[in-house]
Amino acid sequence: MLSELNAISPLDGRYRQKVEELSPFVSEMALIKLRVEIEARYLISLSEVGLIRKLKVSEKKFLLELGQKMTDEQVLKVKEFEEITRHDVKAVEKFLRKIFSKTSLKDLLEWIHFGLTSEDVNNIARRLMFNQAVERAVLSVLNQIVDELAKIASAYKETPMLARTHGQPAVPTTLGKEMINIALRLNRQVRKLEALRLTGKLNGAVGNYNALELAAPEVDWIEFSRKFVASLGLEPNLATTQINPYEDEIEMFQVIQRINGIVLDIDQDMWRYISDNWFIQEVKKGEVGSSTMPQKVNPIDFENSEGNVQLANSFIEGMVRKLAVSRLQRDLSDSTTVRNIGVALAYSLLGYKSLLTGLSRVNPNVELLKKVLNENWVILTEGVQTVLRRTGVKDPYSLIASLSRGQHIGKDEWQTWIDGLDTKASIKKQLEVLTPETYIGKAVKLTELALGEIKSSRKPRK
Repeated sequence: MLSELNAISPLDGRYRQKVEELSPFVSEMALIKLRVEIEARYLISLSEVGLIRKLKVSEKKFLLELGQKMTDEQVLKVKEFEEITRHDVKAVEKFLRKIFSKTSLKDLLEWIHFGLTSEDVNNIARRLMFNQAVERAVLSVLNQIVDELAKIASAYKETPMLARTHGQPAVPTTLGKEMINIALRLNRQVRKLEALRLTGKLNGAVGNYNALELAAPEVDWIEFSRKFVASLGLEPNLATTQINPYEDEIEMFQVIQRINGIVLDIDQDMWRYISDNWFIQEVKKGEVGSSTMPQKVNPIDFENSEGNVQLANSFIEGMVRKLAVSRLQRDLSDSTTVRNIGVALAYSLLGYKSLLTGLSRVNPNVELLKKVLNENWVILTEGVQTVLRRTGVKDPYSLIASLSRGQHIGKDEWQTWIDGLDTKASIKKQLEVLTPETYIGKAVKLTELALGEIKSSRKPRK
């Protein structure tokens, strides 16, 4: 029996419980069930165009439910057939023949997989797997991350903090603004992922309906395939070789890759904030941060997330490179590659869940943020030189740089420094009341606008 202790992959071992909701959508069992479902629905469609006899209501119900109601024993029977055929879709055909032979559908055995190539079934099944996994397992966690970041942003939109560029003190910002920046980036990509529609094809050995047209020319096979693919929620693709080109799946992978890049950005920023004690981690009784240093509370959730989204992107990058190319009308190297869709999604999901856990266990150290912000008032000089530009002072940037670059200026020094500037009294008065806590520009308004965009994007679509 497969267990955490003997699994080859940590996804099916150590992390199984954290990603098991993907199993109904991307496992071998899920793929077999979808193949059976597609073959069954194809028979129904053949009946609807009059190519085979009209199906009874009970027969149609049986066919519609056959795939998703398969038992473990039935799925194993398909795998037994595959051991003999060494062909996954032919194994499904043999399974259906065996099942139908014991029912009122036994007169339709020769219509199973009529005129199709295996890729007609597989391209649709794989894309349905991809769609279902994203829609039913991945999107909900991503939305929770956006919501958690937005929650922090809303609560701390007016909390000033020091921004750093190149790792050095820059100018003030607010904690809420920095959190909403990343939330908005993530939300925009999540919405793109949600809106993407994958394609499907049903057109025979090299995409020309050759056998179908020869055997049943009375059927409009182009319209038939268009309607059949659309009925499964996919965008019909009529111009293909034996395979349905992978640009649609590549696009979905690349959106996930961008999402993972944003998650990685969050992980690394939060790691730094925690390292600087700007965020404090929740301490849980019984947890251990080090085998030798009892004081440690490590940012392990963010580190775990970082490692797993990088692994996911490694798989995605490999699949994107491979799937863009197919020799002539087809070769089989894509088949083994796309079997790893679940691996890429599982590592991604693992990273998302770890990030979500990490965010739920940290709180901003507001007092320290304030202290760090007020340690060096030199961060206000950007505003000073910009105000002086407007008053006509010649080259105020160089002037201010000569007085401030590399210097440390406290509150009292700031007031003395402002008094010594050669400028109007009204300008000095404007600058004297400026503080690191008030020099935040439109940070609050920008946070509110971004929160509004996120909320609006999540409204139910008509």
